[in-house]
Amino acid sequence: MKGFEALNAFWETFRSIFPLTAFLVFIQLVVIRKPIENVKEFVIGFILSVLGLHFFLQGVSMSLFPIGDSVGSNLVVLERKWLIIIIGFVIGCFGTLVEPALKALALEVEEISIGAIPSKVLIHAVAIGFGSGMAIGLLRILNGIPYLKVAIPLLLLVILLSFFAPEQYVSIAMDSASATTGPVNIPLNMALAIGLAKVIKGADPLLSGFGIVGLTSLGAIISVLTLGILTRI
Repeated sequence: MKGFEALNAFWETFRSIFPLTAFLVFIQLVVIRKPIENVKEFVIGFILSVLGLHFFLQGVSMSLFPIGDSVGSNLVVLERKWLIIIIGFVIGCFGTLVEPALKALALEVEEISIGAIPSKVLIHAVAIGFGSGMAIGLLRILNGIPYLKVAIPLLLLVILLSFFAPEQYVSIAMDSASATTGPVNIPLNMALAIGLAKVIKGADPLLSGFGIVGLTSLGAIISVLTLGILTRI
């Protein structure tokens, strides 16, 4: 039975990757009419992609989801809101530092800017912003603050900072926010927030637990825009 479930999970992963790959191959061979340069390497890479995504998803469901939910559910025993917020900030930062999509974006930015925007500086700036958004999200859950009362001021701050930051940083900030919502941060931080919301007296996990991703994205945008403004000083 377990073997059948494992094969079914692997098949689902294959089905999620194959259509995109097949479409790209069709565009390359039929529309553009260019051959695939290294077919052997391409096939091996596709197999590795399927295996890598499959094992990653299995690992997330076995580790990050349960531990995130457990930590969130048990944070209330600390009885100190400021300590819970600091823990959320640290988890948000560390999760962002290992996010593969953000690393890829940062390397591209460093290459295009000819080293003017170092990848490590960008990654750490985004991590601080993401962690801050995570802390704000947990503060909102702990105090039962309506989502709009938190999100709207942050959106207005983003608009304000956009007028003062260099134009290239505005674009980078938007992409950085998207890059943080990857396979590491999403399962960990959502599980943490929902786990906390489930044990807060009078809190609705559906209303309180969700929305954390949006706040962390806004935090990342604000931090990159601030970094851009600091480069002008």
